[in-house]
Amino acid sequence: MRTALEGARRGTPRPELLSDGQKQAALVKEIVHWLDEAKAADVVTIDLAGKSSIGDFMVIATGGSDRHVGAIADQIQRKLKEQGLGRVRVEGMEACDWVLIDTGDIIVHVFRPEVREFYNLEKMWSAERPGDQTAH
Repeated sequence: MRTALEGARRGTPRPELLSDGQKQAALVKEIVHWLDEAKAADVVTIDLAGKSSIGDFMVIATGGSDRHVGAIADQIQRKLKEQGLGRVRVEGMEACDWVLIDTGDIIVHVFRPEVREFYNLEKMWSAERPGDQTAH
C-alpha cells in the first residue's frame, strides 16, 4: 500500500483528494494503458462533456480479430474489477466484432477493423454540434 509521503514524492495526489472529474480522467489514462498492454490498435479518447449524457469519456480501440477483441475486452473488464469497478456492463462478447464496456462514466468500444470503419464513431462523436458557434 502506498503511503501519502510516497505519493507526494512522485507528484501523485492521493485518490481521496481527487475530484470526480480527475478520477475519471485518471481512469481513462489507465484504460488507455491497459489497451496498449493488450496490443489494441488505434486507441482514441473522446471527451463527451457537453455532447451527451451517456458518459463523460469514450475510448475506442481496434483488435486484429474477433479473438483479439474478446481478449482485449476480457483484460479491460478484469482490470476494472481490480480497481473496484466490478459492476461494469459488457455487451457484444458473443460475436466479439464490437464489444462495449460501460463503466457509467467511461464507455470503451473495442472493434474489429472493418466494423470500426463501418460505424466510424470517432467522426460521429468528434463532430461539432449544429449551432455550435465555437467552430469557425
